[in-house]
Amino acid sequence: MGDDDIDTSDSPEIAPELFAKAIVRQGLKPVSRKSQLTLRLDSDVLTWFKSQGRGYQTRINTLLRAYMNAHREQSKNARVSSRKG
Repeated sequence: MGDDDIDTSDSPEIAPELFAKAIVRQGLKPVSRKSQLTLRLDSDVLTWFKSQGRGYQTRINTLLRAYMNAHREQSKNARVSSRKG
């Protein structure tokens, strides 16, 4: 059966907002223990995250982890290229 043969008329459209709130854990390592700390954020940033509903602290943590991983990769790539050059 091809994609065009599938009747999706009774399925609601998936909005981008649903994907923005999604957290996929399948196949990943268990989440490590979290540390409690005080963090100062601009009030408009905190207000925006809180306006997204429950789990705003988890979303902030997820974004910080993505930033950390991206910069970790950049650092790794920079070290590798400096050894080659």
